[in-house]
Amino acid sequence: MNFKNKYCLFFMLFSIATCIVNAQEEDELDTEVVNIVKPYTPTISDAFKVKETPVLNDSVSEAKKPVEYSIFSVPVASTFTPAKGKAATVEKAKPIKLYDNYATLGFGNYTSILGELYSNFEISRTDNAGFFFRHNSAQGDIEGVRLENKYYDTQLDANYTSRQRDAYYRLEAGGTHQLFNWYGLPDFYEGASEEFINNADVQQNYFGGYVGGTMAFDESIFEKLSARVRYTGDSYSSSEINATLQPEFSFPLTDFDLKITGDVDYVSGSFEKGYVDQGFSIAYSFLNAGITPAIQFVNNDLSVSLGVAAYVTLDAENSETEFNIYPQINASYKLVDELLIAYGGVDGGLDQNTYYNFKETNPYVSPTLFIAPTSRLYDGFAGLKGKLSNSVGYNVRGSYGKEENKALFLTNPAVDNTIDFEGYEYGNSFQIVYDDMNTLSVFGELKVAVSDVVSVGLNAEYFSYDTTNEMQPWNLPEIKASLFSDFKFNEQWYGGASVFYVGERMDRNLVVGPLVTPFPEEVALDGYADLNVHLGYKVNDRLSFFAKGSNLLSDNYEKWLNYPVQGIQGLLGATYKFDW
Repeated sequence: MNFKNKYCLFFMLFSIATCIVNAQEEDELDTEVVNIVKPYTPTISDAFKVKETPVLNDSVSEAKKPVEYSIFSVPVASTFTPAKGKAATVEKAKPIKLYDNYATLGFGNYTSILGELYSNFEISRTDNAGFFFRHNSAQGDIEGVRLENKYYDTQLDANYTSRQRDAYYRLEAGGTHQLFNWYGLPDFYEGASEEFINNADVQQNYFGGYVGGTMAFDESIFEKLSARVRYTGDSYSSSEINATLQPEFSFPLTDFDLKITGDVDYVSGSFEKGYVDQGFSIAYSFLNAGITPAIQFVNNDLSVSLGVAAYVTLDAENSETEFNIYPQINASYKLVDELLIAYGGVDGGLDQNTYYNFKETNPYVSPTLFIAPTSRLYDGFAGLKGKLSNSVGYNVRGSYGKEENKALFLTNPAVDNTIDFEGYEYGNSFQIVYDDMNTLSVFGELKVAVSDVVSVGLNAEYFSYDTTNEMQPWNLPEIKASLFSDFKFNEQWYGGASVFYVGERMDRNLVVGPLVTPFPEEVALDGYADLNVHLGYKVNDRLSFFAKGSNLLSDNYEKWLNYPVQGIQGLLGATYKFDW
C-alpha cells in the first residue's frame, strides 16, 4: 500500500469517529406517533427443504474401513460360591386308571336283579371290539294285583370299530328278550274267581335282534352312511322287519355349505289275528323314501339352515302312494355372546311307526295293532337360551305344530262273553288309534352348578292338544316336569336324586258284548311324582358299592290305566372294574 492510500484511509476513520462523538452530544430524539393504516399480516414463503439423504457430488468417494473390536480378558480370582438351587415340589395328581371292562351286580326287594357286563378288546391301535350284556328283572308282587306281574328284560350288544386316518367304521349287532304280563284287569273282572285268575295266561315274550353299521369320512363330499336292519317277534307269531338307510353328503361352497341327507325307511310286518277275532289277520308294509337338501350358513354370531324334506310313501298292502313336502328351517343368533341366544325355526317330517317302537314305549300293547306312519306337517318353535352366570344356564321355548295320523295308546275294550280269550283280550291291553292333532307346547329349563361337586337341574313342559276325531288326546299328559341333582361329597362318596312328575292323562273304559250296550266311559288317571335316589361309595379304583331307591314316595300310581307300579323299591349292588 503506497503513502497516498494510507493517508486516505486514515482520513475516513477520523471522520467517522468525529461524527459519532458529535451525535452523542446532541439532544435526544422527540417522541412521535405512528398511525398504522393496515394491520400487519405476515405470510410464510416456501422454504427450501433440505433432503434427509443429500446426494454427494464429491469426485472422490472412499469406502469406510471396517472397525474391529477385541476384548482384552484378564482372569480375576473369585471366592464367591453360589448356593445350590432346589426345585419347588409340586404335588402331582394321581392319574386315573381306566379299565376296559366292568361288571355290576345288584339285588333288591320284589326279588329284583340287576346285572351288567361290559368288555372292550383292543385288537390293534386302530381297531377295537366290545360287547355289553344287561339283565333287569323283578318277580312282581305288586300290591292289589291278582294276575302274574313279573318281568324280565335282557339284551346283548356287540360292536367292532376301526378308526383309520381319514375314515371311521363301526359294525354292531345285538339281540333282546323281554317278558311282560298283561296284569291290568279292568273293574269289569273285579269279582273274577280264583280259577279264572289261575287259568289266565297273560304272559307275553318279545324277541328281537338287529345288525347295522356306520361309515364316516373326513374331508370328503360323502360324509356319512348309516344302515340298520331290525327284527321283532313275540309269543303270538307276530313278526316285523324294519330296515333303514341314511346317507349324508356335504358340498362346501363359497360362503355356505350345501348338505344333502337321504332317508330310506322300510317296515313290513304281520299279526296273526285281530282283537277278539280268530279269523282276521293284520299285515302292513310301508316304504318311506326322502331327501333333505339344506343350505347351512355359520359365522361367529349367526347360524342358519334352510332346507326342505321331500318324502314319497308306498303302501304296498293298499297299493297307495303319497308325496309330501316338509319345511326344515332352523336359525340361532347370539344377542349377547353366550348370555342370550335367540333361536327358532319350523320343522317337519315323516315318522315311521313300528311294532318295536310301540312296545318299547308301552309293553302292554296287544299283538293286534294297525301300523301306519305319522306325518308331522309342521312344528314351529322359538326360544331363548344362554347363561345367567358362569354357573347358571337356562332355556325357554314355545312351539306349535300339526300332525296327521298321530298315534295314541288307548285301552282295548273288555268283552262280556264266555269264549276262551287270549291273555290280552280281557280289556287289559292297549291298541293304537290315529288322529289329526294340533299341539301347543311351552318348555322351560334351568341348570345350576352350585359348586364343583353339586349340580341341580329343573325342567317343565306344558301341553295343550286339539284333536279332530278322538274325544281326548288319549294318555298324553298336560304337564311333565323333572328335578334332578348330582353331588360328590369327597373322593369316595357320590350320589344323586331325581323327581319326575307326569300330569293327568285320559283313557277310556269300554265293555262290549252281545248283551251289552257299548258305552265308553272316560277315565282320568291322576298325575304322579316319582322320587329316586342313588348313593355310591368308591372303595378303590376297581371296586365300588351303590344303593338305589325308586318310587320313594310309596305311591302305587298307575302309569297306564289299571296298571299300578311297584311301591318303594330298593337295590344294593357293587361294580368291579378290571382288565383281562
